[in-house]
Amino acid sequence: MNTEALLSDMRRQLRDGGLHGCLLVRDLRTGEELGIDPDTQLPAASLVKVPLALATAERIRRGELDGATMLDVQPGRITTPGPTGLSRFRHPTRIAIDDLLYLSTCVSDGTAADALFDLTPPARVADILHELGLRGLSVRHGMLELSDTPAERFDATEAHLAHALAIDAGTSGRGHRVPQLDTTRANTGSARAYVELLQALWTPSAIHPEAAGRVRDLMAHNVLRHRLTPDFSSDATTWSSKTGTLLNLRHEIGVVEHSDGQAFAIAALTESLVPASTQPGADALMAHVARTLRDHLRQL
Repeated sequence: MNTEALLSDMRRQLRDGGLHGCLLVRDLRTGEELGIDPDTQLPAASLVKVPLALATAERIRRGELDGATMLDVQPGRITTPGPTGLSRFRHPTRIAIDDLLYLSTCVSDGTAADALFDLTPPARVADILHELGLRGLSVRHGMLELSDTPAERFDATEAHLAHALAIDAGTSGRGHRVPQLDTTRANTGSARAYVELLQALWTPSAIHPEAAGRVRDLMAHNVLRHRLTPDFSSDATTWSSKTGTLLNLRHEIGVVEHSDGQAFAIAALTESLVPASTQPGADALMAHVARTLRDHLRQL
């Protein structure tokens, strides 16, 4: 199948599966890439924790922060399904910055991320990204805002109503009645912007090797491995990634490194058009499309 026909087929499969997908796969050795709407800006959800990790690691490298510094962190006390780590703790805890970085990135702990945002506010994270030549990623707020969506206000038996609102309350200009889904107010990024970030982390760039290595190691230890991981993990590959989930958004970015030396940066950002909170088929579909694009690019 030629490239044009493949992309048309992948768009059809996404549409038939109830997904609007924005994907980009790039060969990190050659720069060749394949994408579907890769420049569309979408709310980032927990993907923003990768820029946060980079900014924190860079400030530790510069000596502005000490990873061993202990901080008192209040518990999140969140009881709705989804949040992890300190976000579900019931009692205060004392924890080092290095360990907050692990929890935020590898466990996607929103309370840990907000403790890091207290040290490096969103505007400072954005400034560091610009210093490093990274564009197209907007960092406007911390993670607490993501725990106050319609999903937390409806009863668990009415989760479909929150998703219906997420699907139907947007505007043609990507504004939204739900603030967390409004691209003028939320943390945002495109598949291309996240692939650019991944390339800067995995290949020589303005990012210091020490900070880049720290973020790569964190992403390699991501424990949330239900989405793209089944299609990119094997004994002959290493898959390093970060997921993002919010209402009808299902994202994942990562790098697959093959034993033969090939490496591909992948960003899969999706919006579900199906009003349901649990959709394993959507996760499988976005992984299938990303894998198909990678396989085609690998054969070129």
